[in-house]
Amino acid sequence: MMKSDTTVSIEKEKEMKITSEPSNLKYISLAVLIFQNAGLILTIRYSRTLKGDMYISSTAVFLAEILKLLACLVLTFTEVKSFASWMRYLYNNIIADPLSTFKVAIPSFIYVLQNNLQFIAISNLDAATFQVTYQLKILTTALFSVLMLNKSLTKGQWFSLFLLFVGVALVQFQPNQVNNSLTSQNPIVGLTAVVVSSLCSGFAGVYFEKILKGSGNVSIWLRNIQLGIFGALIGAVGMIANDGTKIKQNGLLFGYSAIVWFVIFMQAFGGLLVAVVVKYADNILKGFATSFAILVSCIVSIYAFNFVLSLEFVAGSILVIVAIYIYSLPQNK
Repeated sequence: MMKSDTTVSIEKEKEMKITSEPSNLKYISLAVLIFQNAGLILTIRYSRTLKGDMYISSTAVFLAEILKLLACLVLTFTEVKSFASWMRYLYNNIIADPLSTFKVAIPSFIYVLQNNLQFIAISNLDAATFQVTYQLKILTTALFSVLMLNKSLTKGQWFSLFLLFVGVALVQFQPNQVNNSLTSQNPIVGLTAVVVSSLCSGFAGVYFEKILKGSGNVSIWLRNIQLGIFGALIGAVGMIANDGTKIKQNGLLFGYSAIVWFVIFMQAFGGLLVAVVVKYADNILKGFATSFAILVSCIVSIYAFNFVLSLEFVAGSILVIVAIYIYSLPQNK
């Protein structure tokens, strides 16, 4: 029996819808990754250039860890859908298995340190320079993967890492630009903070990957709960040790505004959002997202922060973007 034209057209529409869904998800993933990569950096920079009472950055890191922990707790609850089962699940996997829980203490400490260093770096560097320099995390992640996970890199990837290093170094030779709203910024402090933050990112990421690979069927959200518990505790200790006097005098939420809360929410939920969409994004897409984020940061910095492009910055940024693209391509060993 022959199908009617209407039936055929409906089936074709269904086929087109099914085949287009992965493509649509890729575009959504690309948009989310660009927004996370560029949005957080630009928002932090903006929050650190506002006039008036300046918020204490360590409190923002601490509150972001708390929100991230709460979000992961909610996500695990939706998986079991029973309060009693949820409590039993948390007890069995966190309290009753302390050895597994304490595995994440080291990466958790490093992540908190990294987040605090990001605030220091962005307070002392313009957003565009930070965005380019922070791509050193690709280099550190690759090196730690070779050392800790015995991964092998192709000649093309090694070449791209060399280009990345040269590009980042070239950006540092641009003429110093002083922002009127941040006259106390120190480029040396900013550069040191972003380099150490890149090292932290590379080591913690690879260390956490090693834990996940040796964890069997442990949920990624459970691991994030464990990270959040230690992150909140370590963040609280660091906050009290470094800024306890200021907090006692002015309060935990001193200098807070809507933009500061947006920064905290971006830090807390941005990473979790990326974790959800990243399964739809291959390495090439992630490479494009990073490259676009650099371009977005440059454009916004020019108009919002009076950033002036120099020949060194443009040349260095092009090298970094090319390096990211080459590193993301499928490589033949």
